[in-house]
Amino acid sequence: MKFLVFAVLVVGAYGCGLPTYPPIVTRVVGGVDVRPHSWPWQVSLQYKSGSSWYHTCGGSLISDEWVLTAAHCISSSRTYRVFLGKHNLKEDDSGSLAISPSKIIVHEAWNSFTIRNDIALIKLESPVTTTETITPACLPTDGDVLPHNAPCYVTGWGRLYTNGPLADNLQQALLPVVDHATCSKSDWWGSQVTQSMLCAGGDGVVAGCNGDSGGPLNCAGSDGAWEVHGIVSFGSGLSCNYSKKPTVFTRVSGYIDWISKNMATY
Repeated sequence: MKFLVFAVLVVGAYGCGLPTYPPIVTRVVGGVDVRPHSWPWQVSLQYKSGSSWYHTCGGSLISDEWVLTAAHCISSSRTYRVFLGKHNLKEDDSGSLAISPSKIIVHEAWNSFTIRNDIALIKLESPVTTTETITPACLPTDGDVLPHNAPCYVTGWGRLYTNGPLADNLQQALLPVVDHATCSKSDWWGSQVTQSMLCAGGDGVVAGCNGDSGGPLNCAGSDGAWEVHGIVSFGSGLSCNYSKKPTVFTRVSGYIDWISKNMATY
């Protein structure tokens, strides 16, 4: 975290947002290990230091060669790779692979002070073939706004609790959507949240945390396919799970035109 009309190309018989191994989604409060490869668009964005690679952010595969992440995850001084098909970051996962970016596009209006337009696209050096462990997510309809309490799931390898260790296994947690009218109340996030952001959680128990940045807020569409409605952007500096300070996401449906134009251009 900070404190911390373009068709998705699908290869073979796999559709976007439809995992070979469907996630086990429950209303249980708290983050849990995911069913391996049940969120096959989740990527680990890693940077190189010395001869080693380190997880820094999440991201979402949205076509055979494009990944969606947060602008604040990107630094011009770092060398990155995108690891796809991962479950455990410390083990060799069958069906996983690391690919270098050929281009990274940070939103031209990204503002690190106001945390506005916190969105970036990464073009992979080579297209990936859709498999049981690597499948793109669907994108929401342009302008789509989810209702209050819509059930969505945040996924990532972020810290298991405030100042805790990063997760080894990919985690998922139920984060119900908080509508803008509630999230912008003075005792919630106030004017810091805009209509281009999406809030989820805020119960003081479950939240995204450091290391989840850039990763998806996954919400089921009307056809049952999973759509990436949010990109983990920021949370409270007091703690990851501070009451009335829900995790704030970049609202993907507000950037469909930007995403489409850049994917068509490069």
